[in-house]
Amino acid sequence: MASFVPTRGETLDDLRRYTEDRLVDVACLDCLAKVRVKKNSDHQTSVQWNAEARADCQEFQRRGQAPGGRDVHKPCARLMASIDDAVRAGAVPIGAYDGY
Repeated sequence: MASFVPTRGETLDDLRRYTEDRLVDVACLDCLAKVRVKKNSDHQTSVQWNAEARADCQEFQRRGQAPGGRDVHKPCARLMASIDDAVRAGAVPIGAYDGY
């Protein structure tokens, strides 16, 4: 259970900006799993997986599921290469705006 549930409009706006703004759909060039991506810097990449993308990812299927779900500490190398290609192509902008 959450210890803090935002209710103020400004806080909800901040939460939405932090979790949703500037996310770009990127599909893996290998298995076509589609995730949402944001890069706040050259060295930082946020990737939001959904259940469909986790099921579609062939690399995760080959590895098998870790107890309690997928292993979040080992990214899919094929997807990360696809994200790098999208960044080079300009489809994923780099840099935070207004702190997000």
